[in-house]
Amino acid sequence: MKKQFRIKKSEEFAEIMGAKKFYTCPSFVIYVKPRKEDHARVGISVGKKIGNAVVRNKVKRQVRMILHEIFDFNGNFDMILLVRIKYLDENYNTNKNCLEKLLKKVKIDK
Repeated sequence: MKKQFRIKKSEEFAEIMGAKKFYTCPSFVIYVKPRKEDHARVGISVGKKIGNAVVRNKVKRQVRMILHEIFDFNGNFDMILLVRIKYLDENYNTNKNCLEKLLKKVKIDK
């Protein structure tokens, strides 16, 4: 993902999660907050329950690749993507389909 499409600061994470508008599926939780600019931004968070640093970084790389394949960053909202422990139980394609359905739900509710 390009830098302009990322959320990195913990203050921004807290602000978006504080808006308390979220969507869930077994593998992911998405927090959404509208913004005034013309492109979407995404922050990815993988908790320590998922595994050690190697596993968490692998999961983040996979989620970034999934987003790169299915997300177009045309919306005007910020999104935090939390990865749940169930992510490890499913394969890549199942997680991709789950995230795709969740993103459609987010765009419909906008």
